[in-house]
Amino acid sequence: MHVTGISYTAVLVAAVASFIFGGIWYGIFARQRMSAANGAERGPRAGGLTPMQFVITFIAQLVMAWMLAGILLHVTRGGIPLTMRNALISAILIWVGFVMTSLAASNALQGTRFSVTLIDGGHWLGVLLIHSAVLVAMAT
Repeated sequence: MHVTGISYTAVLVAAVASFIFGGIWYGIFARQRMSAANGAERGPRAGGLTPMQFVITFIAQLVMAWMLAGILLHVTRGGIPLTMRNALISAILIWVGFVMTSLAASNALQGTRFSVTLIDGGHWLGVLLIHSAVLVAMAT
């Protein structure tokens, strides 16, 4: 598929979809994550999340979707066709090479349990896969 530019509508839809996914993901894993974090973190069960935290999270996911769209555009201009398979592979490579390495190092230095890293890492893998799928599905 030939892509001429970044679809900002697709970026917005990808960010919204991944934000909803995050709500579902942490709704499912909230108890396990809080237990693994020894209740030291402020979460929805403790009544500690603020609207600003949600705004920051959404903006971060919006930027992530935009950057992924730029990476996919750059890759396609290098001659690799934009397919669902190629986009999902790119998402996985970004996740392994940048997201999980950063998350694992940061959590290890903070003394966070590995199960928290797995829960958060699974979330970010889902986010990148959703972004890729939406961006390809809505490619211009």
